[in-house]
Amino acid sequence: MLLMVRKYISKIISVFLLLVASIGMVYYKQLTEKSQEAVYETYFLIFQVLFFSVLAYLSVSWFFKLIKNYRLLKNEKTEAELSLLKSKIDPHFFFNTLNNLYGLAIAKSDKTPEVILKLSEIMRYTIYEGEKDLTPLKNEISYIEEYIDVQKIRYQKDVDIQFEKKVRDDSILVSPLLYIMLVENAFKHGIESLAKDAFVYIRLIQENNKITFEVTNNFEAKAPKENGLGLKNLKRRLQHLYPSRHSLDLIEDKNKYRAKMTLLL
Repeated sequence: MLLMVRKYISKIISVFLLLVASIGMVYYKQLTEKSQEAVYETYFLIFQVLFFSVLAYLSVSWFFKLIKNYRLLKNEKTEAELSLLKSKIDPHFFFNTLNNLYGLAIAKSDKTPEVILKLSEIMRYTIYEGEKDLTPLKNEISYIEEYIDVQKIRYQKDVDIQFEKKVRDDSILVSPLLYIMLVENAFKHGIESLAKDAFVYIRLIQENNKITFEVTNNFEAKAPKENGLGLKNLKRRLQHLYPSRHSLDLIEDKNKYRAKMTLLL
């Protein structure tokens, strides 16, 4: 409030000085033309300097205000875009899990409460933790573990799912929901396309300010490839959040697919 009052007073003073300078220039210009006295010309020059000084001040202030507004709009656009990108997590998993949950409930399976609890934790994290700019790495790890646990219950076939973690400091802060998309893809395009011998190997290594996250899975070689928005959104988020401080390598070799993401925090 006080800052707004100061700005308002500054504008009033500037306009007042501009008006005084204008009147002074006109007045002493007329006197100079009539009497040709040097003192009137001096006064005219003084008011002229005042006029252009105030005008320059107002112009510079207006220019910097434009720059400030532009930066604010740019930041708001970036924040809005990042929120939109984070919200575009594939709903495929939730729909399939709800269908499986329905089947478990019909069969009166003892696993039903466990699935409901884990699914609610996943949804809670996605909605609330995903709103934050940063979250401890341990939260992301727990989120991935909950996701894996639900997937293990979902599939009615033998699958080899491993999650290896080498973490020195799990309190280090990262942007939320960065890793889950790579894990989702491994299950969606890997395990779901295979009738047997499916595997997903996940490795997360954190040392100092570097985090390496790697997901390897096999898939049905004849399965049609899908070019979804998931990877595009992830790449755009990485460019926004970790410019020049990240790498994302996607390697396909016969019927194996490996995604490796490295972050420098």
